[in-house]
Amino acid sequence: MLLKYFGIVFALSWALWFAADAISSPVLRGFLYFIGVFIPGIASLAFTYREQGSHALRSLLQRLVKVDVGARWFAFALFFMFVVKLLVAGIIRISSGAWPAFGNEPVPLMFGAAIISTVIGGQAGEELGWRGYALPRMARTMGLGPASLQLGLIWALWHLPFFYILGGDKAGQSFPFYLLQVMATSVAVAWLYMKTSGSLLVTMLFHAAVNNTKDIVPSALAQPGDPWLLRASPVGWLTLTTLWLCAAWFMYDMRRDTTVSELAEAS
Repeated sequence: MLLKYFGIVFALSWALWFAADAISSPVLRGFLYFIGVFIPGIASLAFTYREQGSHALRSLLQRLVKVDVGARWFAFALFFMFVVKLLVAGIIRISSGAWPAFGNEPVPLMFGAAIISTVIGGQAGEELGWRGYALPRMARTMGLGPASLQLGLIWALWHLPFFYILGGDKAGQSFPFYLLQVMATSVAVAWLYMKTSGSLLVTMLFHAAVNNTKDIVPSALAQPGDPWLLRASPVGWLTLTTLWLCAAWFMYDMRRDTTVSELAEAS
């Protein structure tokens, strides 16, 4: 069923995004983009109900509001990428004698946007699908660590159209570099999901915080080019290295845990 799930998600999301790219109306364009982003979650609800019925569907939806996990995990989700970027900035300052370029967006606004996005369910479309539906089923057969890596590959590939269409911040950037970064991030999200016994609310906050705080020290290349070339800025390479060092520890910590795979059975 997972292959069918991923096939439907890719087909529908990509079709909606390419349709949005071909439309001139900003309102319709934004609507199609928005629906495309929510396809993983919508499909996860349909597949869960079909496979396991209404009880499992309610269980999956309840994870969106699972708050009884401890404040430290919410703090980790909110500040992880922020701390990684500050560490990278510090390394560059020590090694070169100069600070890297910082983003122009006020830090309180970054965190405020992440929190608001989480509260209104901005990442629910992806997290219901990737962590809520796919990860537990993948972990059941291959273990949580390998599943998180494979899911990271799929997660990155799902974003591939944005490197060519819709004129976003990924257009012309390096897709191989992005793929490596998303795979490391996927490990971190899976570890957090494990530690919170399947809280999608916490993974939504993590997702939103990564999106909103990553540009406190921007990694994007100033000159877009061939998306298939492996290239990145010094900030980008240091960020990637730091993320993979963290991912290595998370993989080690996840090696014997069965919490996430059990969610697929218990739903």
